[in-house]
Amino acid sequence: MFEKLRQLEKYYTELTARLYDPAVVARVDEYTRLLKESKQLEPLMDAWRAYCAAAARVEEAEALLAGGGLDSELKALAEAERLEAKNSMAALTEQLKILLLPRDENDDKNVVVEIRGGAGGEESALFAAALYRMYCMYAARRGFSVEPVALHETELGGCKEVGFLVTGEGAFSRFKFESGVHRVQRVPATEAGGRIHTSTATVAVLPEAEEVEFEINPGDLKIDTFRSSGAGGQHINKTESAIRITHLPTGTVVECQDERSQYKNKDKAMRVLRARLLEREREAQRASIAADRKAMVGTGDRSERIRTYNFPQGRVTDHRINLTLYKIDAIMDGDLDELIDALLGADRAAKLQQSTVVL
Repeated sequence: MFEKLRQLEKYYTELTARLYDPAVVARVDEYTRLLKESKQLEPLMDAWRAYCAAAARVEEAEALLAGGGLDSELKALAEAERLEAKNSMAALTEQLKILLLPRDENDDKNVVVEIRGGAGGEESALFAAALYRMYCMYAARRGFSVEPVALHETELGGCKEVGFLVTGEGAFSRFKFESGVHRVQRVPATEAGGRIHTSTATVAVLPEAEEVEFEINPGDLKIDTFRSSGAGGQHINKTESAIRITHLPTGTVVECQDERSQYKNKDKAMRVLRARLLEREREAQRASIAADRKAMVGTGDRSERIRTYNFPQGRVTDHRINLTLYKIDAIMDGDLDELIDALLGADRAAKLQQSTVVL
């Protein structure tokens, strides 16, 4: 393993040098690819170099102690330096194990998120709208941008269904564990008797597929235009800018009516369609390793109940890692980092248990 790290360090040094080569800088695609690779390796190299520095400090301290001739004060300082450096090496060893785990190839991709009201009628639609607001606020906290694709609202301000794109570096890595059934327990605004109701909404999170990953035959598509529904003024009455795309071989249907431009709606709809079709292929692959994935944080299946939002008790519980946080108002306002960091940590721990990384 140490030899692998030394080889990676040599490669990283060469990679960094190439980024300053004018001939490479002139080739935008090549430069962008190398820069991305460099950024991915940087945390590993920082940890490895810190480990080497700590190991050198241990050697220096042990050489001083072995040489003898130290007074009691200097000997105590050398012992303290050796112990501190060894503790640093132990902590960095664990960090290196995590950094050496295979990266999820989708982590840096943009995200397609789809939320649908589930059991509970109008209350489930109101909860779906609250989840949409929560994710929009979380994306803003992380510096991501949100582009609505389709929004089907109810008369009371809920959402039967909402789809949106989240763009930004690392977007999928922060959203990927949100797929599944979200359950809410609260007194609905429509409840006159003050009784607590339980409702659900489903969330699907898909990495946005690039064209090179999944090609779609134009002959397999049926494209319809129609007038947008909902608020929007005179534009909606006069312009058929909304787009519905049907992928005939699979029957997959995507709608987009957020933009005034028919072209922009078509572009967004194609991005969502490509992500959905790629996810169909991945689901078939995941089925073969379902037993292994069950041992990790979760399958990502939208039928799996993952989280409960209990408003009377002010708590949010993630059932996959048995984590309960008593800050429901902050979470619904987009403060999701504590939850998501815990899920990422649990996933890494599960992968470490299954890996053979040894330092």
